[in-house]
Amino acid sequence: MMDIELLLAIEPLSWNAIATALFCGSLIGLERQLRGKPVGMRTSSLIVLGTYLFVALSMEVLNEAADPSRVIGQVVTGIGFLGAGVMLAKEGLVLGATSAATIWVLAAIGVCIVVAGDFVAIKMSVVVVVILYGIDTFEDLTSFYSRKLQSKFNNWRSRTREKRWDEPDD
Repeated sequence: MMDIELLLAIEPLSWNAIATALFCGSLIGLERQLRGKPVGMRTSSLIVLGTYLFVALSMEVLNEAADPSRVIGQVVTGIGFLGAGVMLAKEGLVLGATSAATIWVLAAIGVCIVVAGDFVAIKMSVVVVVILYGIDTFEDLTSFYSRKLQSKFNNWRSRTREKRWDEPDD
């Protein structure tokens, strides 16, 4: 019969790190999913887990050509393509930039698990959620003031344009 320890062994990987990757991805993904944004819990968890796997396994390759920093660079490049896939240009507006940035930071958290440790990655995930939720809440609370400021700016701009049109030609 097979030994349970042998069955659960995943060296050089760590079950704690895998749990951290899934937790961090789920935490950030939950915030996105609850607000109806792209890149929910499943995608976020897979991004953090995949990044952790690539970086952790690259640290185990033992030869002169192996350089984990190159793997990290390639992960960043690959993640850029994934992030670009969630962005959309529509009528002169770019939509999905926050989701693309979230994908980018999810990969950074996967790297963080390997390089800085589980607890730092969890802290960074909380910071990301605070940014995603907190800034949006702040914008909602201050929307009255920003609309007032925008209105003043538009009035100033229209007066400035009228003044230019009223000036005599030389």
